[in-house]
Amino acid sequence: MNYTHIASAEIKNTPAMKLIKVKKSRVEEIDFNNIPFGKIFSDHMFVVDYKNGEWINPLIRPYGTIEMSPAISALHYGQAIFEGMKAYKDTEGRVKVFRPLDNFYRLNTSAKRMCMPEISKKMFMEALTSLLSLDAAWVPNIDGCALYIRPVMFATTAEIKVKSSTEFKFVILTCPVGPYYSEPVKVLIEDYYSRAMQGGVGNAKAAGNYGAALYPASLAQAKGYHQLIWTDSIEHRYIEESGTMNIMFIIDGKLVTPSLETNTILPGVTRESVITLAKERGIQVEERRVSVDEVIEGLKTGKLTEAFGTGTAATIITIAIISSKGIDYKLPAATPESKSSILLKDLNDIRAGKIKDTHNWMFQIT
Repeated sequence: MNYTHIASAEIKNTPAMKLIKVKKSRVEEIDFNNIPFGKIFSDHMFVVDYKNGEWINPLIRPYGTIEMSPAISALHYGQAIFEGMKAYKDTEGRVKVFRPLDNFYRLNTSAKRMCMPEISKKMFMEALTSLLSLDAAWVPNIDGCALYIRPVMFATTAEIKVKSSTEFKFVILTCPVGPYYSEPVKVLIEDYYSRAMQGGVGNAKAAGNYGAALYPASLAQAKGYHQLIWTDSIEHRYIEESGTMNIMFIIDGKLVTPSLETNTILPGVTRESVITLAKERGIQVEERRVSVDEVIEGLKTGKLTEAFGTGTAATIITIAIISSKGIDYKLPAATPESKSSILLKDLNDIRAGKIKDTHNWMFQIT
């Protein structure tokens, strides 16, 4: 994901969009020390429609409901994609977004796979910048908290017919959030249900991927686990993802993570960031197929010392227990010297402006 950092000057020349501001902000009503994840939304949202082959009427308006026909294609045929991003405040109180262009390019990759129109970089960045500038007060200035950003595109043609929609809506909404997980997670290796299959949409951020995962995940949660470790759909021999995150292991001191070559794994922005930082730390990285047998053997012998998930919502979350075939394998508790802890600190320090952002990952809003 080597995308060129967009300069602020590039987005200032885009056409102006309409703006309808709230009469009174709700931000003073929010207790930022007690934020439920994904339930409290900021004052405004961005909305734009796609009709007759072009995006029209870009608008920033108060957050609220959108009127739609019950016949829209998104509801019947699943034409819907989304992204997940975060904005932070640095040590000087400036609002910055982590790697927005990577999410922009991945959004368009998902759009292409789902037969949906692409968004221009100018419109995406102008909408993002304008929206976050307006709602900058909603970005928490608390360690472990951020403003979660949810771009979502869905089909709006009101027609009961199995074909690609010709009309779409693109929305960006935001919500202040605390940590996604409050503790290290317990995961169960799934050996029946599948998240994705070869030739499917596993490497796209399609809404249906997550809907299909809810039932198998609920079965694991009923047994006391937080999430699943997904395996390949053919033999269930190889590790793919953990819940809604990419997964990484420390085996013999190396960072080992499933490769993206199968096209069944989402190319995570946090995943790529962690790999980059690990290599800079001198940690040997292997992106390859990782078998269930290798993981279990590593847990039994002690060669596998750490396992953790990476994703926008959780950033890096350590795995405390991996369960397979009725046996729980406990991993050592993370310490400040653990590789996952070191990499998480590096990420957090870059986002907070405590160390130099040598990769230009942080895009400044205010």
